[in-house]
Amino acid sequence: MASLTTARLIHVLRLGLKSLMLHRLRSLLTTLGMVFGVASVIAMLAIGEGANFEAQQQIQELGSQNIILKTIKPPEEQDKQQRQGSYILEYGLTYEDVLSIRQTVPDITLVVEDRKERKTAFHGRQRSNVEMVGTVPWYGNLRQMNMIKGRFLTERDLEQNARVCVIEETLVEQLFPIHQVLGRTLRMGRHYFEVVGIMRASQTADQNQSEEGDPAGLEDAEVPPRVFLPITTAKRFFGETSVQRIGSYFQAEAVELHEVTLRVEHLEKVESIAEAIKLRLSQTHEKNDFEVVVPLMLMRQAMRTKRIFNTVLGSIAGISLLVGGIGIMNIMLASVSERTREIGIRRALGATRKDILSQFMTETTLLASVGGLAGVSLGVLIPWIVGQATDMVTIVTWWSPLLAFSVSAATGLLFGIYPANQAACLSPVEAVRQE
Repeated sequence: MASLTTARLIHVLRLGLKSLMLHRLRSLLTTLGMVFGVASVIAMLAIGEGANFEAQQQIQELGSQNIILKTIKPPEEQDKQQRQGSYILEYGLTYEDVLSIRQTVPDITLVVEDRKERKTAFHGRQRSNVEMVGTVPWYGNLRQMNMIKGRFLTERDLEQNARVCVIEETLVEQLFPIHQVLGRTLRMGRHYFEVVGIMRASQTADQNQSEEGDPAGLEDAEVPPRVFLPITTAKRFFGETSVQRIGSYFQAEAVELHEVTLRVEHLEKVESIAEAIKLRLSQTHEKNDFEVVVPLMLMRQAMRTKRIFNTVLGSIAGISLLVGGIGIMNIMLASVSERTREIGIRRALGATRKDILSQFMTETTLLASVGGLAGVSLGVLIPWIVGQATDMVTIVTWWSPLLAFSVSAATGLLFGIYPANQAACLSPVEAVRQE
């Protein structure tokens, strides 16, 4: 019995495939609708998943239990500075702000303070624009930091205002192309600093934020390599005022801290503490010269954006599959009209309605399945090509090809039911008379 059923199934498949091969071009064009529909579903979901992955990575590096306070330049003060020419602008976060937060917020377990300034670093005849970051030895406890060689800053460096620095690996290629780096010195301004460590460069949100906190107001398209100094060393040798000459006048800005990162002991208290800190700073700062960033809130917003993004992309791709299904239904209805006489002859020779129904359903299933498989292959290939041609990250999840193929097969079956039923319900006598 089982062998009889298998033989019958093989016979129906052969018959359906033979019928489709009689009209190769028409079958191909019909299948293309499903191919592009399935491919668009997979490709769109892969691009959306890649974009979400990058955003999540950047936010996670900032830390879900962290609160980041950033100094920003008040727009009204910038206009005032441009009108008055030589004028010292004082704004931003201060050491007094940090002390006040430490004393009034008991759940803060760790504080990292940063001073940032654009400089030019020299080694012999080599030179490079860098971002000098004055920070504390426990910087790596709150921020992403991968040491390649040597060590990071120590508490002894901080206490002694040591002339030491840690550089990013990209700066090694620019300043020390043929030399052993550790133990050598680089110059910034009139001061020399010994290189004690090399760390991997970071291209995530941690660096992007430094542009906003740049005291010189620079807006370079690319963030330069970073040089880390003890914050006490940076304060001693470079002070807290940066001067920039523009035309016939100077612009000077006095900023104590450009960024402060706080670690909250309990995750559930992060948002409430951030609001409390924002309220306190608003009371002590007359200017709108600070910003409070909560990575946990950014992460939640990113998840909501991902769901919306996937819904929109899935809807667009679903429309493509719907169009492909309509194409299959249209072709099968035309096939029923063309093969009415053939159906009548088969019915007259003993074929049942079930036989006719199974034949047409087999043809629609073959069209949808072949189109779905080709679409899966194309859908996996497109994200790979996009990733190779651009810097975009694309991720093809295991479920997206399965979902796209399942939907395409279901669409083909759904849109094939009506034409198959129309063929099965034809009267044998009327069908045979059809010219």
